[in-house]
Amino acid sequence: MAVRLPNALRLPLSPSSQLRFKNERRFVALRCSAEYQTLSSSDHSKLVLEVKEKLQRDFPSLATGKNGRDDEEMILWFLKDRKFSVDEAVYKLSKAIKWRQDFGVSGLSEELVKELYQTRKAYVHDHLDKFGRPVLVVVGSKHLPARQDPVMNQKLCVLLVERALSKLPPGTNNILGIFDLRGFGAENGDFQFLKFLIDVFYYYYPKRLGQVLFVDAPFVFQPMWQLVKPLLKSYASLVRFCDVQTVRREYFTDDTVPQDFKY
Repeated sequence: MAVRLPNALRLPLSPSSQLRFKNERRFVALRCSAEYQTLSSSDHSKLVLEVKEKLQRDFPSLATGKNGRDDEEMILWFLKDRKFSVDEAVYKLSKAIKWRQDFGVSGLSEELVKELYQTRKAYVHDHLDKFGRPVLVVVGSKHLPARQDPVMNQKLCVLLVERALSKLPPGTNNILGIFDLRGFGAENGDFQFLKFLIDVFYYYYPKRLGQVLFVDAPFVFQPMWQLVKPLLKSYASLVRFCDVQTVRREYFTDDTVPQDFKY
């Protein structure tokens, strides 16, 4: 039987050994990545079935049907997100499906969040961007956490994410998020809501956010960004600070640009 030495008795690795160890780990990671990319559709089907069986056995109380524990399209998406690790996909999926039940995602409607919906503080744009992605627009100056119900803000957020995803055309997997920060002030800052939004996309809608545009961010927004950026982790690379002209020129045509960005 192998004997595990206490930390204090382990000899430190030499610099050359440390480098060799890092290279070996990198090689394994690259090899695994290549294996994931060469999985056939039949391999995918086998893994989906394995996840489905595990969910049925270990989490029988979870909902079934669309976005449930037997939704094969959803299972495959989470498998891809978890690099085809069955156990990790089961763990993340079970959390996501349970959250959908507890949050009442299937029961969300415009009527439920009517007061906030009518403010147009956030909306799904009628047109796709130049890359064929549905567009979710958030108007920062209309977010007033001191006067708006935080729970209703969260419900509006998820309703619009669901609506944007329902507009995904074939072959497109993610959406564009635009944060219009013109007129953003201290009264619009809401760290808790931004944390909720990050959690929603990381845990429950993984890899569904293709890019985020922060448009005309004022100086007062910078402290908020410094707090939020570490929470984004790899998602921080999706963020682009830009101006209105960039939005018009690079992401839309004259006919498809959102009304708020035409002038």
